[in-house]
Amino acid sequence: MSLFTTIETTLTDQFGAFGPLLVLGFLGLLMVVIAALLLLNQPEDPLKKLQRAQAPETRGKPQKERLRQNNRNEQLQKFASFLEPQNAEELSAMELKLRQAGYNSKDAVRIFHFAQMSLGLAGLALGLFYVYVLNAGFEFDTQALMIRIIGPGGAGYMLPKYWVTRRIAERKEQIEAGFPDSLDMMLVCVEAGQSLDQSIVRVASELQASYPQLAYEFDIVAHEMKAGKDKEKVLRDMGTRCGVQDISSFVTVMIQSAAFGTSIAEALRVYAAEMRDKRVMRAEEAANKLPVKMTLATMMLTVPPLLIILVGPSIKNITNMGNMGTH
Repeated sequence: MSLFTTIETTLTDQFGAFGPLLVLGFLGLLMVVIAALLLLNQPEDPLKKLQRAQAPETRGKPQKERLRQNNRNEQLQKFASFLEPQNAEELSAMELKLRQAGYNSKDAVRIFHFAQMSLGLAGLALGLFYVYVLNAGFEFDTQALMIRIIGPGGAGYMLPKYWVTRRIAERKEQIEAGFPDSLDMMLVCVEAGQSLDQSIVRVASELQASYPQLAYEFDIVAHEMKAGKDKEKVLRDMGTRCGVQDISSFVTVMIQSAAFGTSIAEALRVYAAEMRDKRVMRAEEAANKLPVKMTLATMMLTVPPLLIILVGPSIKNITNMGNMGTH
């Protein structure tokens, strides 16, 4: 019992008379959030899936449309009207943005909006806790109150969007870094007698360790080609998913090479050489930016101490002379 008494005394000293209740409430809220996450990740009951497949409103739909709705989170399906845009164009744009970030799940849009809503509410709760519990005896004006309550909520709401934007930038950098090497490997495979489809499969397996994001995109292309999808459509979808200008240009080169009947190996050789030159130019550009960045850092870190060392004694002497003059 001494342990519980010590904990209660500590919480009372830190948070006041309601400290133990606040901690219990926070632990209860944390358990509710964990339980909600476990329920959302719970697999769908096979019996419910069979009943939904045999339902009258589902039975009349085409097989393709029914397959499109399968393997989706049943818990999120209940809140679909709140967790995804109702406009088809906005929904497609959001799905494309999440695919470019590497999130290819069917529920990616709903999970994204659910994360925005949850983090926004959590930020508001933290703001209220800070204002009315931790600083209960302090009077805030209206502006300060709004900043301390709405600020954390807005930051939590914008955090998923910032995360996705950063993921897109990092993924594009990884794809751009590995694309010239993939073209060289593809050229070797094509010149060795393999077709474009076989070379894409081989390149995807070889790039798995060094550039997994690019290997994943080539894997999607290989599987879609094996499934019988039109090659031109598959390549254009890859360019759209990646969002990288180099891959979009590569897709155009491959489509034009197939349309005009020119050699794929020759087109790959020319484009691979251009990509290698472009990578060297990017490295030179980054190297040329480095002196400017180092100059700014050097000025910020060295000029203020230097001014203090040079001007400080003079200011001290002038101050002393002024004090002597007043006496």
